[in-house]
Amino acid sequence: MIEYRIEADTVGMRLDKHLRKRMPNVPVSHLFKMIRTKKVRVNGKRAQPEQLLVEGDVLTIRGTEEQLTLAERPKSDRPPPPPPPVDPSRLVILMEDDWLMAVDKPSGMAVHTGSGITGGTLVDYVRAYLGPKATRNDFTASPAHRLDRETSGVILVAKRRPAMVHFTEIFTHGHPKKRYLTLVKGKMPKDSGVIDLPLAEHQQTAESKARRGVNMQEAVTRWKVVRQSSEAALLSCTIETGRTHQIRRHLVAVGHPVAGDKKYGDFAFNRDVRARWGLKRLFLHAERIEFPHPEDDRKVVVETPMPSELKDVLKRAALL
Repeated sequence: MIEYRIEADTVGMRLDKHLRKRMPNVPVSHLFKMIRTKKVRVNGKRAQPEQLLVEGDVLTIRGTEEQLTLAERPKSDRPPPPPPPVDPSRLVILMEDDWLMAVDKPSGMAVHTGSGITGGTLVDYVRAYLGPKATRNDFTASPAHRLDRETSGVILVAKRRPAMVHFTEIFTHGHPKKRYLTLVKGKMPKDSGVIDLPLAEHQQTAESKARRGVNMQEAVTRWKVVRQSSEAALLSCTIETGRTHQIRRHLVAVGHPVAGDKKYGDFAFNRDVRARWGLKRLFLHAERIEFPHPEDDRKVVVETPMPSELKDVLKRAALL
């Protein structure tokens, strides 16, 4: 039996991510099976993969680490070959200190590996840039929040575990101020507005839906018209909540889908915008983030201008 108490460095981490980090040699499928079959407990109670850990929580895991490591590893759990090397000079760093980095992520670069993504991620570039300094005190530099693969703009990277704990707290409860620029279909009905519309939890499991129904989460997006034509509008958006694809889902819900959005957008509009204005990507750019610094809570503001390919689209659309 493995038993230990959660320390401050792990506060706010999801249980499943914590177990994968603590026991990297145990097959992922086996970890989830153990959670499902109640062999992992938090404070003596049945655990859920997505639950957030709290300082002082007591984790108990049935079995020894040696036994768990020897669990049969299916082909799908075998580690993939290492990704090809990346050129860290391509990384655009907006600010850096001993605690964090702010990076200007280009559209098309995934933040993490995932389905069909094996390399060339932001994580790969950051760790190649930092080299041996990427890992400190058993913590490896990691992105502190999400940014969709096709979205460009500012993303924060924690270089130390206390920084990640700080960012986990503010992104979960404090909601740092983030501002995006996006091009949407149609003429907006007024100069500014608020979309206050709950969104279904994006990663809710089928088991969870069957047990308690669709989990609706509070979501608030504020928008303001920057430039307007009869066909499209350039908006500045701020989000008070951080739901997956929030801006894209909210804008399509009010009848103004984001240009170039292949998942939620208007496909005929996307084809027209690509042919006439040359838009080949999602028109969504994270231009600004404001947050308290993890060292002393001083206010930090990081901005990055709209990339040239989006400016060119606006020129062709007579919006710049």
